[in-house]
Amino acid sequence: MTSRSLARLVVVTLSALLLLTGCAGKKESAGPKKIVIWMQMDPEERTRFTKNVAAYEKAHPGVTIESVPYDTENLRQQYQTAAGGGAGPQIIFGPSDQVGPLSQLELIKPLDAALPKGFFDRFVPQSLDTLNGHLWAAPDQVGNHLMLVYNKKLVPVPPRTAAEFLATAKTLTHDGSYGFAMNVSEPYWLAPFLTGFGGWVMDDKSIPTLDTQPMRDALAYLADLKNAQGIMPKESDYQIAETLFKEGKAAMIINGPWSWSSYRKAGIDLGVAPIWALPNGNPGRPMTASKGYSINVNVKDAEMATVTDVISYLTSAEAELLDAVSLGVLPSDKRAWMDASIQNDPILKASQAGFDGGKRMPVVPEMRVIWDTMRPGLQKVMNGSQKPADAAKEMQAAAVQQIAGMKH
Repeated sequence: MTSRSLARLVVVTLSALLLLTGCAGKKESAGPKKIVIWMQMDPEERTRFTKNVAAYEKAHPGVTIESVPYDTENLRQQYQTAAGGGAGPQIIFGPSDQVGPLSQLELIKPLDAALPKGFFDRFVPQSLDTLNGHLWAAPDQVGNHLMLVYNKKLVPVPPRTAAEFLATAKTLTHDGSYGFAMNVSEPYWLAPFLTGFGGWVMDDKSIPTLDTQPMRDALAYLADLKNAQGIMPKESDYQIAETLFKEGKAAMIINGPWSWSSYRKAGIDLGVAPIWALPNGNPGRPMTASKGYSINVNVKDAEMATVTDVISYLTSAEAELLDAVSLGVLPSDKRAWMDASIQNDPILKASQAGFDGGKRMPVVPEMRVIWDTMRPGLQKVMNGSQKPADAAKEMQAAAVQQIAGMKH
């Protein structure tokens, strides 16, 4: 063998070894030196993300991670366009319900096949969603569920029943202040009441189940609280409810973990509890979900070592525990889930109780259609322009029609 051939052999051998060890925690990762992540994160989440990215980059000189924030809808739409054209970021981060449409369009990789065997063993089971026999996202948090959030200066003890809730809210509604505020424009906030009254959004074959007595009861109950009982502002979307609560002008609100840090920063003496029992005696049951990282189908094999290494770090116990208590975020890693900092925090323990009482949100593609078709009816019932029965009927008809169109 000539010296030139021997040199070539050495180079090839070293290159192979680098590829094999690229995701084993070495300081230099194989593949691309720049990883782009498109994400839906609230500002507080992005702050934690930035800290974790800085830690990763420090441990991996030469690797940079660029992130681009979007709101939920724009993230899905922009990603579909980019990935469908063979481009887009290597990684996309967002709520679990984006898995349905993106997997159906074959724009993300099935991670149980793409990631190393045993990758998902360290996650709490309830953080993982299987669709069509595959896992499509690596979660960095679990929950994303709605709970009763209250100002302890105004509500020392959270209401447990519908009667207690209404009495407390009425007492605190006066002089431009409200006992309760809630986003009544988005169907995600309707879901706990639909489920609490015994309904659900679809059957086990993903067929919509919206024109039901539980849906009529849920719509009627919320409309009564807002329009008849007068404990809510006349206009009550997410931003209005959020502002009133932060200003101390709404004693109670329904919102999720993503909001709790900002309430503390606003000076609110924060309390969190499961949603009260409804008039039928059953508690409101929020939808539960995870948020996580999916991999663009366009990522090449040569890039996978670095991409895997980045996702492994961002979903590690170390990364998930960073600021978890201040953010009010439940981790998905088993070790982080049982960490003393999580178990000893009253807000997170209440959040775990709310999560345990919730119901997992479907990640099938039909879920996106159901959200869109529930929204107009909810808004019309809340502003008094439509009766619950008519809204439920229209929701069902629109959902069935649009899902049928989606499949052809």
